[in-house]
Parts: sequence; C-alpha cells; structure tokens
Amino acid sequence: MSAFKYPAERATTTIKDIKINVGRTGVLTPLAIFEPTLVAGSMVAKATLHNMDQIERLDVRIGDTVVIEKAGDVIPKVVEVLVKMRTGKEKKFKMIDKCPVCGANVQKKDTAGNAESSFSKGPRFSGAPYPGQTISQRTLSISSKSSVAYYCSNQKCPAKNERFLEHFVSVFEIYELGPKILRRFKDEGLITDAADIFTLEKEDIAPLERFGEKSAENIVKEIEMKKKIPLSRFLWALGILHVGQETARDLATNFGTLDKLISCVRQDLTQISGIENIGPAVSESLHNYFSDKANLAFIDKLLKNGVIIEKEKKMENGKFKGLTFVLTGTLSGMSREIAKERIIKLGGKVSGSVSKNTSFVVAGAEAGSKLKNAEKLGVKILNEEEFLKIL
Repeated sequence: MSAFKYPAERATTTIKDIKINVGRTGVLTPLAIFEPTLVAGSMVAKATLHNMDQIERLDVRIGDTVVIEKAGDVIPKVVEVLVKMRTGKEKKFKMIDKCPVCGANVQKKDTAGNAESSFSKGPRFSGAPYPGQTISQRTLSISSKSSVAYYCSNQKCPAKNERFLEHFVSVFEIYELGPKILRRFKDEGLITDAADIFTLEKEDIAPLERFGEKSAENIVKEIEMKKKIPLSRFLWALGILHVGQETARDLATNFGTLDKLISCVRQDLTQISGIENIGPAVSESLHNYFSDKANLAFIDKLLKNGVIIEKEKKMENGKFKGLTFVLTGTLSGMSREIAKERIIKLGGKVSGSVSKNTSFVVAGAEAGSKLKNAEKLGVKILNEEEFLKIL
C-alpha cells in the first residue's frame, strides 16, 4: 500500500523584480524577487525561475501576481501566473547581454554545451585580477526545440571563482560557511559573489534541504557579527595578486584608510614602492586592481551591503617586536591563521620557512620538515602549551 501524498501548500504574491545570479559554472539564473510571503510555515521572498524556457512557459512578468509553493515543502517555486489579475503595467523580462558580475559578454549554449550565439560583439572584457577572454562569434545551427542556457563568457569571472569565495569567507572568519555550503548557496541562486553573503536572511536559508531554522539562524548571526573587519584583513580578503596577509598589513598601517590607498595607487605609485617589503610587482598589481571598474564596483557593493572597514591599529611596541616565528603542524587550541594574527598583533613577524634568523618555531601535532630544519639550525622550538603561555 503506497503512502498518500498531500498536495503542497500554496500562496499568492507579487513579483517585484527578476534578478540574475551567476552560478559556479557561469550559468545565468533568473531569480524572482517577491513580497515576503508565508508559505508552508515560513516566510519566503525569492524563488529561482531556472531559465528563460521556464519564464516563457509560465509567461512570468515583473509585476505579475503569481502562485508559489514549496517543492517537497522545501524549495520555493513559482507554479502559476494569475493572468486575469494583470493591470497592463507588468513588464516582460529580457535576458541581459552583459554579466552582472564582471561585465563580460553573455553567451547562449544548448543543452550539449555548444555555443549558439553571443549577445554582444563589443571589445573583450579585461581586468585584474580576473582578465576576460575573447569569445567566439561563430553561430551554430541549433534546433528550435533545443533548450538553451545563458552563460558568462569570461572563464575567469569572479562569480565562477570558488577558491576566491572560500578565501574571502576564511579571511572574514565566517566559519559557518564552508565550501559545500557556499557551493549550495550559489547553485540555489542565493549568492552571485562574496558581497551577496552579507544580504542573506534566515528566510532565504531555512527552506533549503538539510538546513532548517536553527542552522539558518546561526549562519546569519555569524555573518552579521563579521561585517566589521580591519583594513588589513579587508585588503587580504580581496585576493589581490601578490597581496598576502603581511603585505596587506603593511599597506593598512601606512595608509590608514582604503580611500587613501586607492588614491595613492591610482595617482602616485612612488609612495607604494617606498614602503618596506613592497616592490614593483606588488605596486603594479595594486595599480591594475584598483584601476579596474569591476573591482571598484565589487568593493562598493560590499560597503553598501553592510561591510564596515575599521582603521588599522598600529602596534608600536608589542612584546614580540623584533621576533620572527614559524608555525608548523596542527594546533588544537586555535587555527594557524589565528595564531599568526596574534603574533603580528604583538609586533612579531611570521615566516613561511626556517632560517638562522628565526626566533621560534611553534610545533603543533604532525609537524613536518620545518621542525627538522629548526633542530638542525638550533632554533628554539615551542610546543603549543609553551606558545600559549608566552601569548
């Protein structure tokens, strides 16, 4: 005897807008934004429309009154347009011709992945650190019955760069957002880039399978807590070529604010090259990054979405001033990144390799070759307990 399946609960709402999100493969997914509506026990305000075929099949327009339900009582979806309720002010949705993230041309592909056409034949998009690529203008003959999808043509579009996204949340220390969750949010159309993370609400996450109210609440709470970030960590999070944690700290200490840094980078590079440990390669990379409109737009989006950049605190006379540490192995009490930050805050430096100039090697569990090098060179070795004591 088969179990009886109750019909999904439905509700009506009004579509306020249709936005485009870019998935990890570069596919452009239309996302319906509607008035927050209670359905199946929770408030929802967004639903994926999947593709242009779905929009055309339902004849969904901005301003339409629609029927929504939760597929499997989990994922919100638009199931019907109430055509009789139209006022004549509704607007048909037209697919964009430029990627909303990087500005590169939008390209159509069939279900087999073959390019059908490019919307735009303008000059190729370029930028740092995500330079665009030229795209083929060749048009392939495809059956009119073939389903097509729209893709960003830029193979290095920031929206596709999962590693950048993972790096970003790691630097912001948003530990609730692991790689699998980030990938899920992108696939569901909840985020396009790292800036979208700061707009997530509990109602967006809770309906997703394997999440629920508590998990959604924890994620949103941690994101809110991590909106404030020192300038050095913000610069590091941007993933600028050649700008790691130490360089970002040097820049933040010397310039104090992001505006001063950007102004200097775009007008007087001699101030950059004059900073200790910053050479021509870093200066050029900074100039390229902050001269790119797409990167500036991304930063602006972060700030508009609530990120607050705090002024860097100068550590003039920390107790680790003049000392160089090397970290190896796994620490049980804190991550190596946090240990590194603690050392720097106390005026010390952290190196990636052991030399005669190394003051201490902090050895955690399963320490590797760095420990052996320290023993050979006679460098002082601290276990985790000893390290925590001097902290």
